[in-house]
Amino acid sequence: MTEDRPSWDEYFMDITTLVARRSTCLRRAVGAIIVKDKRVLSTGYNGAPSGVRHCGETGCLREQRQVPSGERHELCRGIHAEQNAIIQAARHGVSILGATLYCTTRPCSICARMLINAGIEKIYYLEGYADPLSEEMLAEAGIPLERIGESRNSLFREAL
Repeated sequence: MTEDRPSWDEYFMDITTLVARRSTCLRRAVGAIIVKDKRVLSTGYNGAPSGVRHCGETGCLREQRQVPSGERHELCRGIHAEQNAIIQAARHGVSILGATLYCTTRPCSICARMLINAGIEKIYYLEGYADPLSEEMLAEAGIPLERIGESRNSLFREAL
């Protein structure tokens, strides 16, 4: 074993940070992965749905309407990274019951509700998000939410 070998949490967060690089959102690049038994089940990043023009082409609806971060989630062309990870698992028939979510940003309250009902058992994230209802709901549902240190691979962080 070497000192440079990442822990499992670091490894999965590094992957999550890489997934975020696929984001098409102009405001915030977010990546999410769903893991169970040390295996990646699904990945997701935020952006417009498949076959729909990206915000880079249309402009950011939230910026155009001056919507603050953490508010009015429905005023956006994009799907959140966590939602995309859940959708991809469902689309391919992969159960995520009892799995763990790794995400570059703490989930919003909409994603928290979906993660609760999808059976996610633990959430790790890198950065906070301005939506206190999310934390309250996850705590009430008994889902641990843990902020972990930055990804060790600075190349991934610089790309965001």
